[in-house]
Amino acid sequence: MAALTLQYPVHTLDGKELLPEGASLTDGVLEEVSSRGKEATSPSFPAMEFGTVRRDLVALTRKGIYRTIFGSDAEYRGLLRLLEITRLPLPVLDSLSFYKRNESYTYRHILVVFALSSHLARKMLDGFEEIVQESAAGPLHDFGKICVPLDILSKRTHLRRSERAILEHHTLAGYVLLSYYLGDSGTQAAVIARDHHERRDGSGYPRGIPLASRFVEIVAACDIYDALISPRPYRKKSFDSRTALEVITEMAEEGRIGWEVVQALVSHHRKGRPPPAECTVSLEKRGTPPEGNLYGIILDDDPRA
Repeated sequence: MAALTLQYPVHTLDGKELLPEGASLTDGVLEEVSSRGKEATSPSFPAMEFGTVRRDLVALTRKGIYRTIFGSDAEYRGLLRLLEITRLPLPVLDSLSFYKRNESYTYRHILVVFALSSHLARKMLDGFEEIVQESAAGPLHDFGKICVPLDILSKRTHLRRSERAILEHHTLAGYVLLSYYLGDSGTQAAVIARDHHERRDGSGYPRGIPLASRFVEIVAACDIYDALISPRPYRKKSFDSRTALEVITEMAEEGRIGWEVVQALVSHHRKGRPPPAECTVSLEKRGTPPEGNLYGIILDDDPRA
């Protein structure tokens, strides 16, 4: 596959440009970016001990439907112990403070996806502790959004096609940024940032390739689920959990998401927590999407602008 070309520049949170618009993400370019990152090493710090991350994450995940999903207090304590092993460079963690100050929707989302994807990985993957520690999936899957203007992230009206293109840039931006900060473009974290909007049938972006990684698929499904049931600036009301699961089930029917991940999500809503492989997913659609939801509705750019 040909190297991807950046439509927009990639810059750090403090404005340092790593790559310009038009740069091709060849192996050589990514190796050079990673080498620069190794030379500018920063101390790492436990993600859960940074600022108010632990307090905020617990507050978000021990209420509403998430209290059911994350299970008993004992099960939840086990999850927190898993999350506590994640250490990240301080410049990466600074993005959490940036989002908390400037874009609370993204801050909330990245913390919840961190917890939810790690929770499902515990049940679905062998060697999950090493996988989660290496990937630090949740806090980093949307890391590239620091390259997206805040007025686009918080827009309450329809996105224009040009704005949608800038938003989609966060996947490649995250890939480049994490290649730099982690000193390696092959880390799970960098790959997840790049690929969490890819789909099994090749209908996603930025590369439009069939998604084959189980862990990336877990992050992708958690990303979709939380985005649907959470507050968002582009709709007045969130999806209820049933309707959100039906949306993801429909994606599995269309071949865009694997059934195993859908079964895992559904099983965590059921009493008795049946093993995911034994969980029957209903194909009946009884949910009702919220009125006024603008997600996915893209307008052409105004030629007069």
